[in-house]
Amino acid sequence: MKPVRLLLLILPLLAACAASPNRPSGTNKEPATPETLDALYQRLDEASRRHAEAASLGEDEARAQREAARLDLQALAARCAALAGCDTARVFGTYDRLLAEGAARAGDGDGLAAAEEDRGLTLAGEHESPVLGHLPEASRSINLLAGRELRDVIELNGPVKAALNEWLTWMRPNLVDAFENYQMLRERMWPEYEQAGLPEALLFGILAKESGGRVHAVSRAGATGPLQFMYATGLRYGLGQVDGFDTRFDPRLSARANVLYLNDRFAEFNHNLELSLAAYNGGEGRMLRLHQRSGGKPFWHPDVYWQLPPETRDYVPMVLAAAWLFLHPEDYGLEFPRLATGTTTLRLPRALSINELAICLGNGGTRAGWFRHLRNLNPRYEAHASIAAGTEIDLPSAALPAFEQHCVDGARATLAAEIAASRQPTMMAGSSGGAGAGTYTVRKGDTLNGIVRKMKCGSVSQLAANNRLRGPHYLIRAGQKLKLTGCGRS
Repeated sequence: MKPVRLLLLILPLLAACAASPNRPSGTNKEPATPETLDALYQRLDEASRRHAEAASLGEDEARAQREAARLDLQALAARCAALAGCDTARVFGTYDRLLAEGAARAGDGDGLAAAEEDRGLTLAGEHESPVLGHLPEASRSINLLAGRELRDVIELNGPVKAALNEWLTWMRPNLVDAFENYQMLRERMWPEYEQAGLPEALLFGILAKESGGRVHAVSRAGATGPLQFMYATGLRYGLGQVDGFDTRFDPRLSARANVLYLNDRFAEFNHNLELSLAAYNGGEGRMLRLHQRSGGKPFWHPDVYWQLPPETRDYVPMVLAAAWLFLHPEDYGLEFPRLATGTTTLRLPRALSINELAICLGNGGTRAGWFRHLRNLNPRYEAHASIAAGTEIDLPSAALPAFEQHCVDGARATLAAEIAASRQPTMMAGSSGGAGAGTYTVRKGDTLNGIVRKMKCGSVSQLAANNRLRGPHYLIRAGQKLKLTGCGRS
């Protein structure tokens, strides 16, 4: 869960046309001829083109051209909302894309960028698709906690169907990976939901969207763990530092905190599932104020939906769609792989790292090997860190024969130890500044937290201070060079 930076530039637009997507039939709108609408769409395309062409200009000129294009689009959106027959989805979708590109240039992303080993977690960029569909006009009440099945709660409206399209096309591999990861985590997370009387499909939907089942996921904003809690929110729900371990990484404790958080939101929002999920993504304070200002209207009502930032408008239907697919995979030709999910506690006969274990275990009949499951089952240990002999770790039961055959001793154990111990040079050639100094060029998908771990820096705050990065987000961009004062592998 993470705070979403509400782009204040959109507020005048939303205030002007909060009820614009689907006005009741009795609402007065200005009549518009096909010629009038064609002219508006041409201006829309022209403004979008000028915004894109700004990338080829100098910094100051580009900023001015983008701002002019944004203002044009804002005026066009407000005009479209007042015209009968205007395609609001097209206009608002263009505006959403513009705002998303602006956030990406600022390095803010969508709040779901994982640590460097978790490629593919960020759901932004060229694949981003604003979830715009026909929104139901009638308000409704969802009582999730009074015995209703989740399949009867989820409404397959336009936004949810658009999210199904995302999961079943370019994001299908992400969904399948999330399901595999969840199977191994299930015995740790599901009991918390079961005891609370919450549906398992909802847990999977949140997990799939938040982290893809990657326990060590960390966002650019600092949201952490399989269910992406911010530090302050985690503290309120029992998560924090225990013996140097951030329990937001613990799947069982994270699931328990998630249940407590959702139950608090259900109490605030009359058990409205969508509003509770929106609060989980965008912050309960914002959602409670919006709920009160709207007179208690549901999430899908235009007075609520269009007051939310694009990320939250995307997040809620994506969670609902993933939960729906968890319940109905066969209807969509979706095949979730089934794993042998038992685990065993193993006392290490010698010092080993997670990386070394993943190498010596091999694929073992799995699709992608055991690395992710080893990480998820043992969240206290960094992948590269040597775990002392005699330490108890959790191992998938299906991997135990391979461990006994290849990881205790022998040729593969030796190769695994050699490969896992190898490291790329920490400092760039020609760097100056003495021991522990050098530079690092930021790559696409990097996070400051990931760089701190990879380059063995003291802390995020120390690296940020050395490079004059301002908190709390410590934004970085691809190509940026960071000074590595005090960093180095020990």
